[in-house]
Amino acid sequence: MSTAELYTQPARLPVARSLGAALVILVAAVALIGPLLIPGDPLAQSLLKALSGPEATAPLGYDHLGRSVFHRLCAALMLSPLIALAAVLTAGAAGLILGTLSAAMGGWVDTALTTLADALLALPGLLLVLIVLAMVPGTATGFWIGLSLVLWVEFYRLTRAATREVLVSPSVEAARLLGFRAPYIFRTHVWPEIAPLMLTTAAFGIATAIMAIAALGFVHVGMRAPTPELGLMMVELLPYWREAPLALLSPVIATFALLLGLTLLAGSRET
Repeated sequence: MSTAELYTQPARLPVARSLGAALVILVAAVALIGPLLIPGDPLAQSLLKALSGPEATAPLGYDHLGRSVFHRLCAALMLSPLIALAAVLTAGAAGLILGTLSAAMGGWVDTALTTLADALLALPGLLLVLIVLAMVPGTATGFWIGLSLVLWVEFYRLTRAATREVLVSPSVEAARLLGFRAPYIFRTHVWPEIAPLMLTTAAFGIATAIMAIAALGFVHVGMRAPTPELGLMMVELLPYWREAPLALLSPVIATFALLLGLTLLAGSRET
């Protein structure tokens, strides 16, 4: 690394983190505050206003069924991140518990859990989500279960690897000799080491989950109409891009901004 890189790289990290946080906050503000400032129903239809332009009660215009794109976008920006957050929290808790257990116990427990994680890792993530959605079609519950099954593996592998290194450190050996038990060792020695990594993985996991939900919605798999969902909005509006380009670009730009913000936050933490 050159001298110039040594001086410029640390300066880039706060900028990337600030930009990422600003994008995420902006998207969250639109989703949370937008409907309060401009009340409206994301499901209300008025065919007389189909594909018409922006107005005071619908700043982003109307879709092909005369529904307010703004209010549908606000609802979609609440739905997808909430599903992604729920899946990441579930996957993170499962990965943290099983990874710690695997590293601490070793033996057949470690072998069994690692084999299970490797088997799930060998399956394409979207295929696993599709299998769950086939059993629980068109529901947020199906996405939550499917995404949790996909994401927990990364948390497990990360926790297992980091915990194994910490458990053989001199400080942990000294704590054991002094009679401290597992909860104290985890809280004092293990968690401070793996917490930053878990936060980074969680940010990437939320971005991955949102992208997966949108991608499956774009190919008519997942949420069903008239549910406001980012991918479903894109595919519904795509045939009308000439008549209402703003209506189509709105979910595209919002999705890109949210994913970029989460990626910048995760990347700056990881670096």
